[in-house]
Amino acid sequence: MYMKSLQVNQCKIIELCKIIDGRDGVLSVAEAQRQIPFDIKRVYYIYDLKYASALRGQHAHKQNKQVIFCINGSFTLTLDDGSHQQEIVLNQPNIGVFMDVKLWHTMKDFSEKCILLVFASELYDENDYIRDYNEFKKYINDTF
Repeated sequence: MYMKSLQVNQCKIIELCKIIDGRDGVLSVAEAQRQIPFDIKRVYYIYDLKYASALRGQHAHKQNKQVIFCINGSFTLTLDDGSHQQEIVLNQPNIGVFMDVKLWHTMKDFSEKCILLVFASELYDENDYIRDYNEFKKYINDTF
């Protein structure tokens, strides 16, 4: 189950179409500047999460925008814009969340065989990451 709207700023639900082809499965498509609201420079996926207690993310970005999907299993995505926090369970492969810049996010409660797929607007750059929550709060207060 997912929410159609989010109370956290700088993010939104992305719903890909489902083209159902009977016994031949389902096709969902994600294209840059269409369903994904930016040019895609990097695609990565997270899998083989051995422990449901694993905690991923715990950071924000200065420039990188992302759309995250759970293409197998489920997990809980926590979003924090500095003023509002919200948890959303992703468990449908065609439903994702667009995460703009200056958005703290954490992933947890991974199901068995969970696979996360992420489209990113930027190439990897460690300097783009804000990995300390207090620094994140200061950064968003200084830039707004």
